[in-house]
Amino acid sequence: MPRLLLTLLILLLAGCTLPRLPPMPEDAVAKRFKPMPDKSVIYLVRHRLDPSYIVPVVFDDQMIGSTYGGTYMRIETSAGKHRLSGFAADSGSITLTTEPGKLYFVQHSAYGFLYSFHNSNFQLVDGAYGRTLVMGGEISALISQ
Repeated sequence: MPRLLLTLLILLLAGCTLPRLPPMPEDAVAKRFKPMPDKSVIYLVRHRLDPSYIVPVVFDDQMIGSTYGGTYMRIETSAGKHRLSGFAADSGSITLTTEPGKLYFVQHSAYGFLYSFHNSNFQLVDGAYGRTLVMGGEISALISQ
């Protein structure tokens, strides 16, 4: 009898999983990794196992949204010097000098204490690893400047 009860409980819990929504159309387009001949493309990506802190991000002194574990942003921008940084007390940042027609991958990691304080780390990663991170995530923003 206990074995039957355990089996029924497992089956009941297995049926309680939430269905996944289909990806946004922008997600499929961004995962094609098409460069733009007249712009630079920066992928800002958080690993899916990164803590799920919601972290606001600033691009060139303008708030562009927030990241959390398993998400990425595709930023299409003019070539030149650009800065990604955390917001407010978050002192993490990276400055990139980009060229038109090229893709850049920046891994964004967040650290904190009990979901109340966070700090970011931004690291430029190679294309192969960056593409792997993006393929394992979902788009949170498509920014075109």
